[in-house]
Amino acid sequence: MASITPRQRARSAEAKRLRERDILDAARALATERSVREVTLTDVATAVGMHKSAMLRYFETREQIYLTLTAEQWRDWTTTVHASLEHLAPVDTETVAATIADSLASRPFFCDLLAQAPLNLERNVSIEAAYQFKTVALAQVDTIAEALRRLLGITALQALDVVTTATSMAGALWQMAAPGTALRDLYETHPELAHAAVDVGPQLTRILTALLTGMRTTL
Repeated sequence: MASITPRQRARSAEAKRLRERDILDAARALATERSVREVTLTDVATAVGMHKSAMLRYFETREQIYLTLTAEQWRDWTTTVHASLEHLAPVDTETVAATIADSLASRPFFCDLLAQAPLNLERNVSIEAAYQFKTVALAQVDTIAEALRRLLGITALQALDVVTTATSMAGALWQMAAPGTALRDLYETHPELAHAAVDVGPQLTRILTALLTGMRTTL
């Protein structure tokens, strides 16, 4: 990714907001090309034409940059999947499961972040930054859970378990799938490793269908 001409330090609130946006956009682009864990603070600084130390005026760590992007991705996913669930017809467990699974599988960057957030992003920011992130993420979880509760007639706790399972498994399965890597090539060119070539959408659909079916039979 080509670097841009360095800018003067942002002075106004609006200039600061725009600089933060530049940083976030650069971090996203770099992670999309590689993966979240492979991008360093120096990489991001170079992409926006800043010295690494200057980045600390805007974000306390590399992890805070990606945690901010994770919160944005949560909001975006919630808006999209909530609208999809609201317009489902017919409503059955497999259709609901596929709607959720496909919405996650179609967002590789979000899946990558979902895996990285609890492993290291949340652990390498201030308590205040972690609190702000969790407040956003849990609000999105509640929104989707409430939609599922109304749609399927499951309990509030069951609905929360579905969202937690969906998002945590999406992150894990995406890492296992290893798309665009030498590992993926290995899985696909050696028949004895075929089971390791995870297809995120279909596998997550099967998991969520089984979970939802079990929940509905116990009501």
